[in-house]
Amino acid sequence: MTLIDSMLSWIPPWIIGAIIMVVPAIVALAAYRWFTRRLIHLAGRYSSFLQQLLARGRGPASAIIVIMVAGLALPAANLPWAVTAAIGRTLFVAFVLTLGWAAAIALDIGAEIYLRRFRTDTEDNLLARKHVTQIRILQRVAKTVLVILTVATALMTFSAVRQYGVSLLASAGAAGLVVGLAARPVLGNLLAGIQIAITQPIRVEDQVVVQGETGWVETITSTYVVVRLWDLRRMIVPLAFFIENPFQNWTYEEAEQVGTILLRVDSTVPIDRLRQKLDEIVRQSPQWDGKIAKLQVTDILNEGKAELRALVSARSPGQTWDLRCEVREKLLAFLQSELQPPTPPP
Repeated sequence: MTLIDSMLSWIPPWIIGAIIMVVPAIVALAAYRWFTRRLIHLAGRYSSFLQQLLARGRGPASAIIVIMVAGLALPAANLPWAVTAAIGRTLFVAFVLTLGWAAAIALDIGAEIYLRRFRTDTEDNLLARKHVTQIRILQRVAKTVLVILTVATALMTFSAVRQYGVSLLASAGAAGLVVGLAARPVLGNLLAGIQIAITQPIRVEDQVVVQGETGWVETITSTYVVVRLWDLRRMIVPLAFFIENPFQNWTYEEAEQVGTILLRVDSTVPIDRLRQKLDEIVRQSPQWDGKIAKLQVTDILNEGKAELRALVSARSPGQTWDLRCEVREKLLAFLQSELQPPTPPP
């Protein structure tokens, strides 16, 4: 017996088997990391976006390499059959979960590559908001389905779980009814997400009015929508709400909007002079889009009072609000300084 054989005889067989499996996996992982590090550094010279994509794929790729090398080295480890079968089953489950992880990252990368050509930070961003909304919703729904399929596939590798799953699907009994009722809200929101992605009643950065609150659609997930309110609060609304309930979307097709300013004044106020002043105000305002600027007498009130309505238009709801405030303030100042004080509305 050689010296090496005598030394190995003192080492437990399971340690030798672990070394046979672990050492090649570590060497393969180190070689892959060294190669990808140089590749990512080289890609950074040409495109930071490409560099980010390569960096995001390193995690699942490293896990797959380790699992495959360890699996190939498993027969050479000469471990007991029960231990070998348990390790092989564990490696297979880890491989399935890693594939699901890689597929989820691939979905994210594909969505980012597709959406790179669209920008929502421009004034004419309707087309971009349509595509961003559609891709983001479908991306989240696909990832949810992918997680369910990945976990289900991993669990079905165990015979006990597989038999339970088959019997549960075949029974259609009380347990299946309870599970179906419990999952109904989640499935309803998932289906609502698919409907919203296709029909698009709302899009990212649409300005909406939900239950009397005005805000902007900030995020659309697979189950709920985050609405950023005008005072920076966040309203969380289930996706199904936008399918089942009416709401206002001020930027559904176009962002242009007409604003209303109401004034109650003495009926002797010269209307033509006020119309001239309104025209002067909107022409000097950068918020006006040059389309609508009208002043109308909408009602004759008691005690010789009249209700006036000014209509002005702007390119977006936010600009419309600012223009309304500007016109209201300057018309009041004009009435107070040159004509007569108006009667404030109740």
